[in-house]
Parts: sequence; C-alpha cells; structure tokens
Amino acid sequence: MSQTYLTSATGSVDFVARHGLWTEAQRAAADEVSTALESLEFVRVVYADPHGIARSKVISAAVFATVLRNGMDFSPGPFVFDTGHAVAIDFFAAGGGIGVDELTGAGDFIVVPDPTTFRVLPHTGRPTGWVIGDEYLRDGTPHPLSARAALRRQVDALAVRDLEFVVGLEVEWYLTRYTDGGRPAQIGGFGVQGDPPAVAAVNGGYQFNSDSLLDALMPTLDPVLDALVALGLPLRGIEHESGPGQIEFTFNPMPGLAAADAMLLVRTITKQILARDGHHASFMALPALAGFDPSGWHLHQSLAERSTGRNLFVAEPGGAALSPTGMAYLGGLIEHAPASSLLSVPTVNGYRRMQEGFSLSPDRIAWCTENRGAFLRVLGAYGDPACHVENRIGEPTANPYLYLIGQISGGMDGVGRSLDPGPRADDPHAATAEALPKDLEEAMAAFGGSTLYRQALGPELHQCLLALKASEWTRYVQWLAKVEPAQDDLVTEWEHREYFSTF
Repeated sequence: MSQTYLTSATGSVDFVARHGLWTEAQRAAADEVSTALESLEFVRVVYADPHGIARSKVISAAVFATVLRNGMDFSPGPFVFDTGHAVAIDFFAAGGGIGVDELTGAGDFIVVPDPTTFRVLPHTGRPTGWVIGDEYLRDGTPHPLSARAALRRQVDALAVRDLEFVVGLEVEWYLTRYTDGGRPAQIGGFGVQGDPPAVAAVNGGYQFNSDSLLDALMPTLDPVLDALVALGLPLRGIEHESGPGQIEFTFNPMPGLAAADAMLLVRTITKQILARDGHHASFMALPALAGFDPSGWHLHQSLAERSTGRNLFVAEPGGAALSPTGMAYLGGLIEHAPASSLLSVPTVNGYRRMQEGFSLSPDRIAWCTENRGAFLRVLGAYGDPACHVENRIGEPTANPYLYLIGQISGGMDGVGRSLDPGPRADDPHAATAEALPKDLEEAMAAFGGSTLYRQALGPELHQCLLALKASEWTRYVQWLAKVEPAQDDLVTEWEHREYFSTF
C-alpha cells in the first residue's frame, strides 16, 4: 500500500497543520509518539461520548502515523444514543434538531489525537498504544458536542487569569466475579435492554477498611494496580469500603483536564483488565444486588495560582473557613447545585444514594467542615495550606469532563459575583435546608433552566444532554408503569440492566 494512499485514507489531509490545532507542547509530544510507534502494532484512538464512555477505533501503528497529522473519521452515533442505545436525537432532521449541521444524515466528524495523552497499554497481548482525541467539525472548529473541548475552554479561561483548577479523584466501585463468563442470556438492541452479567460477590463485606478483606482481593487487583502505575497515573491509595467487594481508588491532585482524562482511563482499563480474569468491575452507583451499598465519586477541588502553585482557598488563621475566593467559590457551588446535579449525577440510579437510610450521602444543599453527610465538605479549613472543597454528591458513572465543568463554572460564577455560601450547616440533613433534586427528572428541569450551564457547555451540548437524558428517563418511566409500578422505591431490574454492565 502506498504512503500516498495511507495519507489520504484517514481524516483530512494535514488537518492538524492546516487548522493550527496543536500547541508547542503537543507538537513536541507528537515527535515522541512517532518514535514510540516503532515498537507498537496498534493504537486505540479514543474519545469520551456524552455519557463519559470511552469510544475508540483500533488502528495499525503505521496508519496511526498519518492519523497524527490527519485526524480520524468517526461516526456520530455515540452522540445520538442514550445510555440504552436508543436513538435520542433525530440525525436525519436538519442539524439533528439541536443546531449541529454536520449531524444531518449522520455525517462523520474528525477526532484528532492529543499526543500529550499518549500511553502504552500494559495489559494487551499485542503492543498497543492509547491516545485520547479531541472532536472537530470538518472545518477545523471544535465539535460543539465535545465535552472535552468544553472543559478545555474553562481551563484555558482560567489560565489567562493565572489560575489552575486542581482536582483530586476519589472513586468507589464494585468488584464481582462472573458466574456465566460474562455472556448475557438475552441480547438487547436499540433501546431494548439485554440481560446484565450474572455475578457473585467476592466477599461478605461490612467490615469497613478491613485489611484482611483487601488483602484477599489483592491478587485480583494487582494487575489493575500495576497498570495504573505503569500508565503514570498518580495513584494515592486503595481501600476496601463497606459493601461486598466495594473498592475505593484515590489519586493525588491533578490539573483539571488531566484529572478528567485520568478518570476516563481508570474506569476503562479497570473494567477491561478484570474482565480478562473473569471478574466484573462496575461503577454503577447502586447495583440491584442483595446487600450492596451505594458507591460515590467524591470530587476534591481547589483553585491555585498557576505561576506559583499557591492554594487560593487558604484562609487567614482565625478567620473564615476559606479565603474570600474560596468562600465565593463555595457560594457558586451552592447556588448552582440543583442545575449541576445533572452533570454529577446523570443516571436514574444515581439518585438512589440520596434516599433515607444512606446517612453519608447528601440530600440537602448545605456545606460543612469535616462532615461526611454534607453535599459540600470543606477539608482543612481555617488556614490549612491543603484546604479544599469536596463535592460528595457525584456518582462514579458521571462523565468526568461534564462533572468538572459543572464544578468549575459554578464555582467561578461565585467568585465573579462574590457569592456568599451562607452559614455552615450544623446538620447537613436538616429538613429546613433546600433539597437537592430527588431524581433525574428534577435535575433535568433545573439544568434545562440554567443560563450558566447553557453558556458553559454551549447551546448544542446543553440541548443534546437534555435530549439524551429525557430519552433515558422516558424509557424508565414507561417500563416502570408496565412492569413494576410499585417498585420505584427499590433499585429496579431496569436500572440493573441499563447500567451494571455498561458502566
């Protein structure tokens, strides 16, 4: 095959150079990637769909050498399917009905690899690279449905002000063992759910932080931990939580975009590596399995001075919990809490954590210091150099780019308007405090009316998310009415089918 054909068979010839898409750092990283390709057979070109699921094409290393310059054509299918693969956006209508002309007729878009995200996967048989790409329209402008592009806009706007969004990841998930090899008994379809994998618990749980429970699982977890270290991810710790086989990974602080990229990689390879060994990893908030406890994704965040690394949330000793900047940021998170819930808790199942009985899951819009029942928990208040804000509402399935956008844009709106978060709550579950959305429908209503998030995401992505979530909610309500009308107070079969395998 001629090199000329290879050059013209992917993306658009010299797409990156013609549109000036890379920074100097990306160009330098691309040179290093080109050298690394000599020892690889394949590369996975990946992007995150609106649900935060990694979508990819696996191509030969030789072809990837041209993809670095040309980009790679992708179908827009993942932009129009809801979580159950039902078509939620009419791509045969003009602009898909959401104002994106290139969606009309399901035309391709172009994914351009970001060479700074390139890694070599340690768990594949054939030497294989992994690279996260940015989605573009064919005229070289960022795709309006790209969550990564939307987060990059937020991060770049901070950089102009010498600010850095600093994020620490703390995510819980479930390890189970396949009892049927992971093969579903019944196949699903477009918007028709198949069977979730049949699994068994790996232990009895309910001995929080048990060293013995964790040690017994280490032979299973070791390949995942080896991979995380080999990939250069800043793994901080591993814990056994309360539930049977419920694991928590924590990571050292990272800049915002890097943290979102890391979360995409962590979830993806954790599931892949464990599946190869006959185990199932699920980031679903509350599986419909007897005795399982909810899982959360607690997001630790602060603002730093980019040029010095100085934490801008640190208060003067003896003063407020946080600096004026930190308190205003907290005020923004409080004000936009209802609307941002859709970005941090994007599934029907995620709102199960807010039901009575789960005392460490937030259900009210309140902030506290060192109180794990609060929506927003301030750690290291009153002058601690490591002080920061922890959002405890998030579920592990959340799209990391959208979750972070919800925080950074809400917090910075608070900084810009000097918003007051109000007094610290003595009881984060007090009935007098405003309630967080109780379900996906309420979250959609708040998000749909948010001018802030419409601006932060762009009108097309804002409308796309509402359409995807409306489709998901509608299918759930229709199933509930026909099959199990009295069971909405429990995790339903519909939820387990919808999320347990996919996430």
